[in-house]
Amino acid sequence: MPDPRTIADFEATLPNGETISLADRLGKVILVVNTASKCGFTPQYKGLEALWQQYRDRGFEVIAFPCNQFGGQEPGSADEIASFCEVNFGLSFPLMGKVDVNGDGAAPLFQWLKAQAPGVLGSKSIKWNFTKFLIGADGKVVRRYAPTDKPEAIARDIEALLPAAG
Repeated sequence: MPDPRTIADFEATLPNGETISLADRLGKVILVVNTASKCGFTPQYKGLEALWQQYRDRGFEVIAFPCNQFGGQEPGSADEIASFCEVNFGLSFPLMGKVDVNGDGAAPLFQWLKAQAPGVLGSKSIKWNFTKFLIGADGKVVRRYAPTDKPEAIARDIEALLPAAG
């Protein structure tokens, strides 16, 4: 298989184990985030939900991938994670199945994201939960954001990639 060129070249697994193609997301501006329920950055779920509510009608989507690779901060089952996010943050954007984002078992999507948008000093690894990748409507990575970058700080970049509000 040739090197993946856009997010459309990848699949994701839903919490129920079903595999979906991300090709149907092409044409949307997407924020991909690795998340955890027991992290100091977990309150960012609220900001991510706010971005999703604000821009979803203009072709924006947030896709969260729970990950337990950082301090064991996402130990729950898919059902427990979904319930926690819904009850505590009113989450309505897509929550995928748990993934690894680093190491030999890293999900292919995250291998590609890290290669397209390395971190500080060219680091290919993800340092912690709530690392965010902004993908343009063409399916290509626009920018990587650190866990400390709050969702509301990304709004201007999202706005610039979306069609004008009608």
